[in-house]
Amino acid sequence: MTELTPQHTALLVDDDSSLADLITTYLKRHNFAVTWAESGKSGLRQLQRNAFDCVILDVMLPGEDGFQTCKRIRSFSDVPILMLTARGELSDRVLGLEIGADDYLAKPFEPRELVARLGSLVRRSQNALHQNWQFGELSINTSRQMATLSNRSLDLTTTEFELLCVFAQKPGRVLTREQILDSVRGSEWSAVDRAVDIMVSRLRHKLGDSGKASRWIKTVWGTGYVFIGGSSDSDGQGG
Repeated sequence: MTELTPQHTALLVDDDSSLADLITTYLKRHNFAVTWAESGKSGLRQLQRNAFDCVILDVMLPGEDGFQTCKRIRSFSDVPILMLTARGELSDRVLGLEIGADDYLAKPFEPRELVARLGSLVRRSQNALHQNWQFGELSINTSRQMATLSNRSLDLTTTEFELLCVFAQKPGRVLTREQILDSVRGSEWSAVDRAVDIMVSRLRHKLGDSGKASRWIKTVWGTGYVFIGGSSDSDGQGG
């Protein structure tokens, strides 16, 4: 396994102290400094006080659960979030993606898979392409990992920004869901059928696309999506 450059920081939010000890010990061997929080509330306090490269967030927490905590994190931070779910149910995984999580892992899991997933999240969030794109009033600056629309900064998560960059690199080209998933998630991602649609829907919402009035990302029914770069979708095929 390729080691990451030391030292990355992870916030672990989980009320299981035994599991937290195991995760902390294992991640330390792979160049992660881990801060442990026993609840969503204490995890939020840590995030507001310190910068982290990623968050490992358990779904089943006392008081405010992982989903509620994820929503609150996304209200002020785009830090990569990996959610842990005990049941591994599809509904939990989909909900996590819908509210802004970047990845998920079902318990029980192999520690090396956790390291691989976190490594992928951190690399994707830190490896800028050092390119700039301009599509009408939409500006994308990869060096700063920032996008603006009509001079207004778009509040994009790491995954949403990377998805936008995937589209920006290939304007006018139809991308299948499999191509998008591979570009954004990588080969280690265990596909959820709705994962791409959820990611695209979140990005569209922030770009102001809605229903049949798509200006940026158009649905190609039965195939995938195409970035139309601000052109009007007059044929009503977007959605």
